[in-house]
Amino acid sequence: MKKNMRRSALVVCAAASALGLAAVPSSAVPSTVWTVNPSPAAFKAVNVGNIVLTATIPMTCTTSTAAGTMASATGNPGDVADITTMNFGASGSPCTSVLGNVTTTSVTPWDVVGVDYNSSTGVTKGYVGNVKANVTAGACKFTVTGKASGTYTNSTGVLAINSTAGELAVSNPVNCGAIVTPTTKPTFKGNYAVTVASTGAIPTIVGSNP
Repeated sequence: MKKNMRRSALVVCAAASALGLAAVPSSAVPSTVWTVNPSPAAFKAVNVGNIVLTATIPMTCTTSTAAGTMASATGNPGDVADITTMNFGASGSPCTSVLGNVTTTSVTPWDVVGVDYNSSTGVTKGYVGNVKANVTAGACKFTVTGKASGTYTNSTGVLAINSTAGELAVSNPVNCGAIVTPTTKPTFKGNYAVTVASTGAIPTIVGSNP
């Protein structure tokens, strides 16, 4: 009888421990209040290193710029900025691929969305959403839509886009053969240095959960 009681007590303790562990989140509660400084304000961004869109084959841009507006927001996810201009390549510096030069026409606005903030590092995790771009690589044409995961670091002002396969999708491929198809899962990777358009200062994003 004592053995059975002891065994039952152990089972209850184990179950309670398991429930307790399950109740403790693996990370901090996601941010719901986003403080952007300055807010509202216009921003501009320029690539740091190459920007690469890969849709079976890599398409590389040595020049890429963006511009838009940013503002504080509430909610999770939180829309902290809108990209109203997104350029890939420039006159005399086109994006390139094995299929030939690449022309990308962005359909904006795109959204910069915050999901979680690490106060010890000053890094916001989130994604660039509402992405849509019409891409021409040589004779191959297709449209890319979806989102691209990324981070923003307050100390450097760098928006690092590092999408994973499945976040972006291809539609309406023309003259692409088996290289780019509707089942292709493109990725978008690259870093952008962000500054306040009027001052050149680095903006900050701070997330909290009051």
